[in-house]
Amino acid sequence: MFKIMIIEDDHKMREIILENIVRWGFQGYYVQDFNKVFDEFVKYEPHLVLMDINLTSYDGFYWCGKIREVSKVPIIFISSRNTNMDIIMAINMGGDDFIQKPFSLDVLMAKINGLLRRTYNYTNAFSNVIEHNGVVLNLKDSSVIFKDKKVELTKNEFRILYTLMKDKGEIISRDKIMRALWEDESFIDDNTLTVNINRLRKKLEDFGLVDYIQTKKGQGYVIL
Repeated sequence: MFKIMIIEDDHKMREIILENIVRWGFQGYYVQDFNKVFDEFVKYEPHLVLMDINLTSYDGFYWCGKIREVSKVPIIFISSRNTNMDIIMAINMGGDDFIQKPFSLDVLMAKINGLLRRTYNYTNAFSNVIEHNGVVLNLKDSSVIFKDKKVELTKNEFRILYTLMKDKGEIISRDKIMRALWEDESFIDDNTLTVNINRLRKKLEDFGLVDYIQTKKGQGYVIL
């Protein structure tokens, strides 16, 4: 079942849109905290986003840009703004379509169906990230994003963090981490692993993420 995410601050409007989405057999979800749009996107992993431009805190153009850093998921802008510049901005920021308020729900659903059909017939637009407690690991460019800050990881740092985040809550032994690195053709020894983990922790601490990776003495490491 396709999942559609609604980013619209007009309560009545989003309820009407959600009702129609469900009627068409889709799964729908709308954001309520407009300071956490990106976090909600990562957690929900929608197949399509309906994005209003005028939002509290940050506008739809901003959130579209953040989503485009990690995903090619189709985005339809819905807005009462209708100048050529608004439409150009929507497309240039990564939007796939634009529909002006007030609009026909039949037209909106036709656009949603058409865009889903075109997108998922030819490409895989799923979000390519792992998220835990606000920390986003981008699998496409080996970077970490946290509170609008971004840092690039080395190949080994990325593989270590990926291994720990993928099995969050589970203690991962040093041997298992080294095997994961070997599978990625990074042949490291025990001392080199310690160096890589310390460097990774330093990068996370620079974000304010102290003890994000915890040591379990004699057992390994865990992300809780």
